[in-house]
Amino acid sequence: MIPAERQKTILALLSKQEVISINELVEQLGVSHMTIRRDIAILEKKGKVLSVSGGVQLTQLIHHEASHEAKATQHFGEKERIGKLASTLIKENSTVYLDAGTTTLEIARELAPRSDLLVVTNDFVIANYLMQHSTTEIYHTGGRIDRENQSSIGSKVADFLEGMNIDLAFVSTSSWNLKGISTPSEPKVIVKKAIAKSAQTVVLVSDSSKYGKIGIFHALDIEEFNVVVTDENLSPAVSTELKEKGISILQS
Repeated sequence: MIPAERQKTILALLSKQEVISINELVEQLGVSHMTIRRDIAILEKKGKVLSVSGGVQLTQLIHHEASHEAKATQHFGEKERIGKLASTLIKENSTVYLDAGTTTLEIARELAPRSDLLVVTNDFVIANYLMQHSTTEIYHTGGRIDRENQSSIGSKVADFLEGMNIDLAFVSTSSWNLKGISTPSEPKVIVKKAIAKSAQTVVLVSDSSKYGKIGIFHALDIEEFNVVVTDENLSPAVSTELKEKGISILQS
């Protein structure tokens, strides 16, 4: 069986059960562990599967994002540590963009004592927190309101960001893999693309639970990021692949 046929068979088997072990694939396909791992690596690069401990599963397609309130209670410890680590990247007198999200909110908490920054955000919770707890200069993008995520989205946000010169942009996501980040919300795509163009350095901040999930709309290629800040649970194979692509990775 040629590699393309094996990979097609692996996907067909995964459509019938959630997780398949490496040993089971070796037995069913009659090839070596190394061959199976190569096939999985190829499928993972294409964004079709996700390696898990001892096996593999299909990537998860997400059709909608959780609300801000729901996200705030998920993986809080990881987000807090990511926020602290990400904040160490910010040099004095920088213009910083904080994308809407609960992980970027943790970065905002770390920035509150500083008065040397100009912070741009499309997130109302972040803007409100900084208004109450910091003296830093703040710009909110305005634009169409996403009530569930308490943020602004769409073309007006993109227009605002394209008129800014950002030193460092922290971009959040609910779904990413080695192909890049995606979203179930089409109006968010134009915002992600705009900030990637406007920032000198683009940083992805996301805990490892988001890895392997895919939204309907592709937003940014992974190569558009200079740095990924995540937690220690991200697969070593994924970390290695990111480094091979020239992307720095920081794990809290």
